[in-house]
Amino acid sequence: MLRTVYLLLCVFIISNSMAQRLVMPGDHPDPSVVKIGDSYWASATTSNWMPAFPLLKSNDLNTWTTVGHVFSVLPAWADYYFWAPEISYDNGKVYVYYSAHKKGGNLCVGIASADKPEGPYKDHGPLICEEAGSIDAFPMRDENGRLHIIWKEDGNSVGKPTPIWIQELNEERTAVLGEKKLLFRNDAPWEGNLVEGVSMMRHGKYIYAFYAAAGCCGSVCNYQSGIARSKSLAGAWEKFAGNPVLVNEAQWTCPGHGTPVQKEGKFYFLYHAYDTSGTVYTGRKGIVKEFVFTADDWIKFVDEPNAPTPVLQKITDEFNKSVLQNNWQWSVFQPAKHTIQNGRLILAALPRAAAFVGQKTISPNYKAIAGVRRKKLSAAAGIALVGDEQNHVAAYINGDFIELVQTKKGKDSVLFTQPLHRSKKGFLMMQVANGKDISFLFGKNLHSFRPLNLQPINGAYLPPWDRALRVALIAKSGEGNAVFDCFTMERVKE
Repeated sequence: MLRTVYLLLCVFIISNSMAQRLVMPGDHPDPSVVKIGDSYWASATTSNWMPAFPLLKSNDLNTWTTVGHVFSVLPAWADYYFWAPEISYDNGKVYVYYSAHKKGGNLCVGIASADKPEGPYKDHGPLICEEAGSIDAFPMRDENGRLHIIWKEDGNSVGKPTPIWIQELNEERTAVLGEKKLLFRNDAPWEGNLVEGVSMMRHGKYIYAFYAAAGCCGSVCNYQSGIARSKSLAGAWEKFAGNPVLVNEAQWTCPGHGTPVQKEGKFYFLYHAYDTSGTVYTGRKGIVKEFVFTADDWIKFVDEPNAPTPVLQKITDEFNKSVLQNNWQWSVFQPAKHTIQNGRLILAALPRAAAFVGQKTISPNYKAIAGVRRKKLSAAAGIALVGDEQNHVAAYINGDFIELVQTKKGKDSVLFTQPLHRSKKGFLMMQVANGKDISFLFGKNLHSFRPLNLQPINGAYLPPWDRALRVALIAKSGEGNAVFDCFTMERVKE
């Protein structure tokens, strides 16, 4: 039996990179950050994973802990694509400006607020809903203290340019005022078919806009980041002639979409990038890089000395809390019906699909183990690598049999089946190499496993365009429950 109650083990190593510093292992796209009191608070895109928008806390911009989420239940107006939360603090209240898909409509900008950063958050509903879609909101006050909201019209989704708009916003964050005005749009060759993810800060006589451009996601991404400046919020805005200012480096690719923040007199940018070793399989990770202001009033990103970098080595859960820990996720389309009783996770199967709860992958090379209570099973129980609810690869203990099932676009294919001898418990191990090559093993205890597939199963098809993979505990077989009493996921040396 695993003795550790619940452990998120981070060790600090010396990074080989002098430039972009990993601070948020795992899938954390579009991160935003704000300082509140003596602490830093951040959030990130969850897309079609629930709960929506993690709330992460740090005292040093380097080590982050997830302490909750903005939404544990979906806002009544939205159904999926929970993107780009911008967390901010103003006049004693915390606001999260976010994007989501409106039921029966398109992408809209919404706002939620709380009296303290850990919540609870009250949703104010959709605020801006353009026909092509509205995303990536950021709040900013002008020279006269009037509050405005900046956002991207999602023109690239319909083959059009992507304007960055600004409009005055009332102090209650419930309505925009007056007419929207254009700040800038994608008009430089390197920007490709879009600009997006604008965040701003004041320094000296200028307001600076950080923005991303080109393709954000997936194996063909070409994201980069630029800078623009203006002496007034309404413009005119001038783009830096030296753009892009953040580009691919040896370890990190497709950098962009973040927020500037100040710490101890220095300036940093928190944004996302793909690790070249894990790419789309481990997702867009949270990266920090320092920048300075130049003599000619522009911004220059600088290389930092090697600094300790948190590397998540192991995640363990023995389900001895009353609720699931903050790092478990499930699909917005398939809420996971689960309970925890007597140190066991009881996961209800669904009539026509697999039910699962998942964890972000921590490395392209890892192993994960699920302890299954065979005596208590009334549904097939397994471990899986999941792209989404329609695409996953799993090993199940199903009655007196064990089976490997590959699911593509919602259609199951049984790859392997074998009878099992009766026992109270069984352990399923999943080994993953290169982020996508999947091998399964079975053991009657934690000390002896035998392989189930001799050749790795290729999971290259699994990741959705905007998300990374999850390691999941999974239940299927129509009715009944799958029962688990432990879970561990551990990095394997590359």
